[in-house]
Parts: sequence; C-alpha cells; structure tokens
Amino acid sequence: MGNRTAGAPAMADVARLAGVSHQTVSRVLNGHPYVQERTRLRVQAAIAELGYRPNRVARALVTGRSQLIGVVAQNTTLCGPSSLLAAFEQAAAHAGFVVTTHRANVLDRESIAKALERHRDQRVAGIVVIAPTTSAHEAVDSIPPDVPLVMVDGDSERDIATVTVDQAAGAFAATRHLLDSGHRTVWHVSGPPDWFDSAGRIAGWRSALAAAGAEVPPIVPADWSAASGYRAGQVLARMPEVTAIFAANDHLALGILRAMSERGRRVPHDVSVVGFDDVPEAAYFIPPLTTVRPDFDAVARDALELLMAQIGGTAVVGPRRTSIPTLVPRRSVRHPPSA
Repeated sequence: MGNRTAGAPAMADVARLAGVSHQTVSRVLNGHPYVQERTRLRVQAAIAELGYRPNRVARALVTGRSQLIGVVAQNTTLCGPSSLLAAFEQAAAHAGFVVTTHRANVLDRESIAKALERHRDQRVAGIVVIAPTTSAHEAVDSIPPDVPLVMVDGDSERDIATVTVDQAAGAFAATRHLLDSGHRTVWHVSGPPDWFDSAGRIAGWRSALAAAGAEVPPIVPADWSAASGYRAGQVLARMPEVTAIFAANDHLALGILRAMSERGRRVPHDVSVVGFDDVPEAAYFIPPLTTVRPDFDAVARDALELLMAQIGGTAVVGPRRTSIPTLVPRRSVRHPPSA
C-alpha cells in the first residue's frame, strides 16, 4: 500500500543549504531583480537538490487570491470520466471555484506526473485526479501530503482521500438481474486490466455468479470502445451457449449489439445484454439498453467536499466515500430461449 511522501523540504532548508537568508530565497522565488547572479544560481541549485516547491496553497489561502482547483483527467470522450469532470466543474462553480484541467492522452505515470507538476506550478488551492489507473496512483505518491488532493474512482486501499463509484455493487446488480431473468450463467466483456473500474466490475460479476452457484465463464478482454465490443461480440455470437452478456460499459454493449445482429442472433430474444454507465444514447439503442447508472453528481459533490475540508485544514489523507449505482432496466433483457 503506497503513501504520499512525507517531510517535504521547507524554505528554511533551502536557505540553510545555499548559505543565505530566508528573505534571499524568497526574493529568488519571486524573481526579484536585486539579487546577485551568483547568489541566485546558488539558491536555484539548492532548490533543485532538495526538490523544494513553494507552498502556493498556503499562500493562496492567506491572501485569498486563489480560486483555482486543478483537475487531472484523461483526454477522452468516454462517458464515465467525461461525466465526472462535467459534474465536478459544475459543483466547483457553485462553490465559487474555477476548475483548470490538464488532460493526459495516456494515463501512464509520466503523463499524470507532468499534469500534477503543472498544477503545482499554478496557484491552485487543491487537486482532483480523475484517472482510475494503477499508474495514476504511482504518480500521486510523489505529491507532498500538505497539498490538498482527492482521487476519484481510485484505489480505496491507499491512504489518499478517495471518492468512488461502487463498481462491484453495480456489476453484481447487473449480473444478478440477468440470472434472475432465467439465464444459467453470464459472460463478461471487461474493460482494460489496469483500470480500477474494470477490476471492480469483474469482482462484482464473479461475486454474483458465485452467490447463485452459477458457472463462471472465461472473461472476454476488451478496452472501453464500441469497436472492441464489436470484436468481442463477433466471438460470442458464434457460441450458442452464450445467452447473457454483461458488458463493462455501454460502448462495449453497443458493439456487441451490432455483432449479434450481423450474426442473426436477436437481442433480447436469443441473447440478453446489460451495460454500465447509462450513456445518454442507451435508451435509444436497438433495443433500448438495460444498464447501470452511477450517480456522477454525488461523486463530484463528495470529491469537492473532501477537497474543501483538506483546504480548510480539517481533514488529511484517508477518508473514503462510496456512491452506489442503480440498475436501469430496459428492453435488452428477457428470459433465455427454450432448449
């Protein structure tokens, strides 16, 4: 279990290492023109050696000049991350804050670390990370604990303030709905393996099958795209024993619906399908898609509340809040075909 780095260097440490006064370090940091070049270079070398960064958060709280919250998010149109970002921007605006967002094209450690660094170089009051991958958490571990920070849909086992959708509960409800409709088992088309969302949905699916004493089929791996769902659906459509599919998101479900149609397998008459996220178009799929709806607004409000508590000094790392999603039944599920 990872923890964020403690014992961040202070300005006094820089002054001591550089052999100058506290005021001289402050002048260098603020770009004061009346500092000898040799002294400036010595201070800058000490800053680099210690990895010191000005506590802009504290300064902003004292002066009242910062109304910025930094958000790190993926550069994507996927419903979940996009909906969370939009909901958080709205909640922050109601609280009188402006959100500045750095979007990473890839959610690897280097990209997330760079986005975090840019926010720390700005005068943000706190940071919210909407990047539910293992690499994002590795990057966050380097952020000093005095920086207010909240993870959204991250690893709840780490000592970081976290707000999550209960992915397992949503997947359990989706799988249970298919089993209650009479299907002997449920196949699962998963999301990417390094996403906590994927892991949670796999866990909920397995748990529902185990509780019902049902056979656990092999997972069909995919990413979050409709194209990936289509490829997975082409495989599953050739298997007559497949009568029920839980897709890790609605985009995957859309691809599966097309693959089934092209293969002549009707949904829901021959195969029942359930998705996750309840994208705005889900009610207009053919047939309308049964899915799981996360409460993105509740997640955004909780994330902002946890961040504000940290900014106000009343909370530190560790608190977690979980939002339970709800099943939205539509016409993509029915009893399986008779033998």
